[in-house]
Formats: sequence, C-alpha cells, structure tokens
Amino acid sequence: MNIEQFMQGYKAAWEGRDERLFCVLFAEDGAYHNTPFAVQRGHAQLADYWQRVKLQEDVQLSYEVLADTLGGGVAHWHVTYQVASEELFAIWARSAGTHLPPREPGSPLPRMVLDGVLQARFAGGLCQECRLWWHSQPAPP
Repeated sequence: MNIEQFMQGYKAAWEGRDERLFCVLFAEDGAYHNTPFAVQRGHAQLADYWQRVKLQEDVQLSYEVLADTLGGGVAHWHVTYQVASEELFAIWARSAGTHLPPREPGSPLPRMVLDGVLQARFAGGLCQECRLWWHSQPAPP
C-alpha cells in the first residue's frame, strides 16, 4: 500500500460511512491518531470510533498527496458533510475545542467543513500508523 491507495480507501470508507472499509486499511494492531492526543488501536477500536461517521450525511472528501515515500506518505484532505444529529454536533464541539455556535432550538443543523493533514506509515501492505492534524467549522451560510 502507498499513500495514494490509502487515501482512495480512506475516501471510500468516509464517504460510504463504512467502518469495515476503514478497518481493512489497517494492520490488526494499526493505530489511528484522530487528534495528536487521542489514538484508536486495533480493528475493534477503529470500528467503534468510525461509528461517528454514520451521524454524517452527504460526505464529500477530496485530497492531495503531498509526499509519497517508501513506507509512508503525507496527504492534505478536505471534507464537508451535513451534520445528521444533535449528538454529532455536540461531539464536534468537544473535539474541536470550541463552543457550540448559537442556533435557535429546532433550527437546521449545519454543514461542516474539515481541513487537515494526514501522515501514514505502511508495512506489509497495510497502514501501521496514521496521524491526523485537522480543524473544523460550520460551513458559511
């Protein structure tokens, strides 16, 4: 596996909201650092973490490979999605370290924009470790 193949799979897993597609990218003990301070290790933790994408709708991911090295790579990625639940909106606010933007009770949930960089390390045809640095915000109206 190389960074281009990984990003193609990552895109398919996120847009398809499919934890199985996500897990098959990783070695059995593979690590996914969804922030610099949090890590999911192994397929069970990866699948559990990936459940949150099922609270997203109309996911669109684009990416650009920035570096492709023997055994690794770096990509810049950009995602937009429609928040599909109040639960996800609260998760986003906590993980982004921000407060919930003001909105009237019952008003539509926002479309989110995420932008980040991903570094991955591969061995044996699978991802051994993936690290993300990202930020998110509600899309402008």
